[in-house]
Amino acid sequence: MFSKKPEATGRSSASNNMSASTFSVLGPDIAVNGDVTATMDLHLDGKVNGDISCAALVQGESSQVTGSISAENARLAGRIKGAVTADVLIILKTARIEGDVTYGALTVEEGAQVDGKFTRRASEPRLMLAGGSEAASA
Repeated sequence: MFSKKPEATGRSSASNNMSASTFSVLGPDIAVNGDVTATMDLHLDGKVNGDISCAALVQGESSQVTGSISAENARLAGRIKGAVTADVLIILKTARIEGDVTYGALTVEEGAQVDGKFTRRASEPRLMLAGGSEAASA
C-alpha cells in the first residue's frame, strides 16, 4: 500500500552543484563591515566596509567598497574608496575610484573617474633553463 520512494536525485545533484560553484555573490541588499576573502570569484552588488581579496572580482554599478581591493582579475563599475591591485584590471565608465591603482594589464572606459596614482606592476623576474622551461623556485 505504501511504498518507500527513492530520494529524488535532483535534490542531491543541486546541492552538489551549489558546493562546486566557482563564484560567490553579495547582492545589493548585503552590507558587510569587515574584510572579505574569497578563494574563487566574487560578484559584488552590495556594500563592503573592509578590504576585499579574491581570485576575480566583478563589481556592479550600485556597489560601494571602502577599503582596498586585491584580485588577479577585476572588473569595476561601482564606487571604491581605497587602493586597487589587480593583474588584469578593467575600469568601466560607471566606476568612481578614490585611491591608487596598481595593475598588470589595464583597460579604462571613457567616462570612468579615478582620483589616484596609476602604477604598472613590474612582472616578477623568472629564471629560465636552457630549452625554455622555467626553473622551480626555492
